[in-house]
Amino acid sequence: MNDKASSDTDLIRVISDYMENGFLENIIDMFRHDSNLYPLVGELIQDERVRVRIGVTALIEELSRLDPEHVAEAVPGLISIPEDAETYSRGDAANLLGIIGDRSALPFLQKAAVDNDPNVRLLAKEAMRDITEKST
Repeated sequence: MNDKASSDTDLIRVISDYMENGFLENIIDMFRHDSNLYPLVGELIQDERVRVRIGVTALIEELSRLDPEHVAEAVPGLISIPEDAETYSRGDAANLLGIIGDRSALPFLQKAAVDNDPNVRLLAKEAMRDITEKST
């Protein structure tokens, strides 16, 4: 593993552990001061711990309001979640993309709208509707 990948893995572990322990405000501050963290959202939302995933959703909701000029930097990490990832990861990614509201996520969401899981399909369709409504 190269130094960058190792560093990202360590950082993801620290952020997710902080999230699990309820330090959302600290993580919001981290992201607001370092927009290079946004691409990690795709990895963070795949955490198996529910508290972490709820925290990531709250993080993106807050950053969409507080840091709208950078929040779309999370999109590439979210749309790169594999089709064979856990159902909760695919659904949560669709939900986050809807919150972010960036039109570049629409092709990913169109694929997710025909996912095998009905919850993923529902979240993808809601996200597409949210993005469409935000852009009109």
